[in-house]
Formats: sequence, C-alpha cells, structure tokens
Amino acid sequence: MKKKSVSVLLCISMIAVMLAGCGNSAAAPEAAPAEKTETAVEATADTAEATEETAASAESRTIKILSMWPEDDAATTANGSIITAMCEQYKAEVDPNFTWEFEYVDSDNLKTKVQTLAASDDLPDIFAYDAGTPLVDLIDADLVLDVTKALTDEGVYDKLDNGATTYLAALTGTEDIYDLPLGLNIEGFWYNKALFEQAGIKEAPATWDEMLADADKLLAAGIQPFATGAGDSWPATRLIHAYAIRSMGKDCMQAAADGTEAYNSAGFVEAAQTIQDMNQKGYFGVGATTVDQNTAADMVLAGEAAMIYNGSWYTSALNADTNPAGADGIGFFNIPTVAGGKGAATEYAMNCGTILCMNKSSYDDTMAAFLKYFVSNVGDYSMNNFGALKGYVIENYPADMSNYTKLVAEEMEKVTGSANWFEALMNGELSTIAQENVQSLMNGDMTAQEYCDAMQECYEATR
Repeated sequence: MKKKSVSVLLCISMIAVMLAGCGNSAAAPEAAPAEKTETAVEATADTAEATEETAASAESRTIKILSMWPEDDAATTANGSIITAMCEQYKAEVDPNFTWEFEYVDSDNLKTKVQTLAASDDLPDIFAYDAGTPLVDLIDADLVLDVTKALTDEGVYDKLDNGATTYLAALTGTEDIYDLPLGLNIEGFWYNKALFEQAGIKEAPATWDEMLADADKLLAAGIQPFATGAGDSWPATRLIHAYAIRSMGKDCMQAAADGTEAYNSAGFVEAAQTIQDMNQKGYFGVGATTVDQNTAADMVLAGEAAMIYNGSWYTSALNADTNPAGADGIGFFNIPTVAGGKGAATEYAMNCGTILCMNKSSYDDTMAAFLKYFVSNVGDYSMNNFGALKGYVIENYPADMSNYTKLVAEEMEKVTGSANWFEALMNGELSTIAQENVQSLMNGDMTAQEYCDAMQECYEATR
C-alpha cells in the first residue's frame, strides 16, 4: 500500500480529540463469556519448546500494552484478563525475565489515544484498536506489523481461525492481516425448537422462501414467527443486510461504500421492501419497532416468538442457568439463500469487535517469541477458562463444553466467506440515516425506495 505521511495521522488525531466519545451504535455487543471452567490448559510440548528456544535467543525487555479492557474483566469480555494471563503464563513457562506494562484506556478515548501516539511515533508494542477503516490509516502509514508474515515466519499462522483471517482481511481490503482478533462472532437466525415442532416444522429452513413459508405455518399455529429488537434500530438494519448479502452477494456493502453500487439500487430497495413486507404480514408481532433487542431475545427463550436474528454473543444468555429453553432448546441456522441470489450458504455475516495490533518499528525477537506463544495458547485458554471463542483454533475443548458453545464452534468451521454488518463501512451521518429511518420503513411510513434514496442522498453529500 502507498505510505501516507504520519502527519496525516496527527491531523486525524486532532479531529478525533474534538469528536471523542462519538461512536457507531450499529456495532453489535461483544459476546459475554460463559461460566468459567476449572480446566487447565498447558502449551503443547512442541510449541513450548520452540517458543522457549526463540525466547532464550532474545534479549528480554519490557513490552508495553495498551488495552481498552481492564486487567481483570472476567465478568465481561474477559479480554483484559486473557491478555494478562498470557503474559503471566509466558513468564512462568518460557521466559522468567519477561516483563510488561499494561495501560488501560476507556473505549471512548481509545481511537484518540492511538492516533496521538501514532502521530508522535510512540505506539506501544501491542495495542487495542478498531478494526477496518481506522486500521487502514495505520497500515498505509506503515506503522503496524504485517501479522500474516510475522506468524508465517514463526510457523504458527495456522493457529488463527480461518473465518477470522478471512474476515479481518476483508475489513481492511488487504491480502494479509495486520491485526489479531480478540473476539469473533457469527450472525444468523436462532430458533425455538419446541415452537417449530408445535407448528409442524421438521427442520430449519435453507432458503428465504422456506423461512417465510415456515413463518406462515407459525402464524397459523398462533405463534409469533420472529422477534426483533427494532426499538434499538440496528437489529432491523441487520435484517435488511441479511437479505442483501444473499441476493446481491457478500461484498454489496463494500461496493456501496466504494460508490460502485448505489444504496438506492434495485437490490437494496428489494431488501428493504422484503423487511417491510415481513412486518406488515405480522411476522414480527404487534409493535415490533418498540421492542428492544434484549426483550426480543428473551421472547425466543421463553417461547413467546419462534425466531430472532442475533449474533453468537447470544450464547451468554443461552448458556445461563436461567434460560427457560434449556441446554438444547434453541437451534441456529445461517442466513437462508435467496432464489437467484449471489450469496452462498457458507458465507456468514460476522463481527469481530476491537482487535489487537503490533507496532512494526518495535517488533523484535522478544515480541516475536511472545506473539508466537500468544497465538499458540490463547484459543485453548479462552475456551477452557471462559467458554469463549476469540478467533483462534481450539485444540483442547473442555469436556463439559455447552451445546451452544459447541454449536457456534462448529458453525465457525463452515465459514468460507464473510460480510460486514450493514453500517460497518458507513460514515457517521449515513449510519444515522440508515438507523433513524428503519422504523419508519418497517411501519410503512416510508417506502423502501424512499428509505434507500435517503441513504444514497446522504452518501453523495458526505462522501
């Protein structure tokens, strides 16, 4: 990629200071961890030995870590706890001289902090950052490590989940990846098995037409087919996106962001019309645009609605002892294909949350040895201690892994392509327009054409 002057980042950071605290509400919440297990995970003999040899040949130094997760956040994402645990394990198992400095910055100020450090050429060795467009500026300025090359050189690139690498590369539009995942979610439809059986539905639908036919069967049986948290707006735009990537292809949002596909083209209008029609047929129940996502998710667990579009972060509620559907009462199916559409059944809408990057200029033998250990062990550690998939290959699953966690892991293995969420590539103004108008679209106060025209007009005015 063509390098940009670091001074550009300084300008960006100045702007970011004025805009600090603003964010994209479209981003889905990151999965909360399942209950902690007591299974201990050790590095494999080969990995430990190889990493120890690398560490022994390196002169140890203190590495600096900038995190948006506290060091002890086991009750939430567990990412800070996981990073700390990897440092502690590495010190105990590989290099007793290894030391680190952990600095926490809240998520609202993370982007400003990183951009300021980048402008002064003072990035920490490892730092959290936003995936996608923000990271591209750092890649273009040649400030972040080529992770693909680094891990390939260390012989551990295969420790990353294929779905994660595919998704991260798609976010930056690069062949290589320049960041590490610390959370990876797939999105799709979750359904109440008992309600499907009650309506005489024997298996999950594979096509959109089959899903709508199932919705008619559910209505006939007196069951609300879908719950959707349209009161929060983003769950409704996720449904538009789901149809669009199946009819237009997984890259349709990238094409719209690039200007090669208009937001008011026939494909997007059809997607918006489809969601409006579903609401007007009663598939989402009464007052769908007033229900928040948490309430909608609880409705499916409680048997008050049959299906919901949600991400794999839903497993935190599914794994809870309070789940009225039980340990196997909820199933999952990926976004159904659309007749004549370009999307494939093995392509998934995905979300990775915030990622980890490495400072290219400070990358040395100490960092290489730690990075190798990290990617070789973090997958098993996260799964066995928090029941969480973080975007790494799992080699030792816990014996007591829940059915829901196992289900997500199996779906991850099917990923051959990925798509961002609806607003992922939109600027703030366009994202606001998409979300503010979606309730009017669903309620019929705005036509599908008008909804899409509003997005295209905003895109042209703010691009």
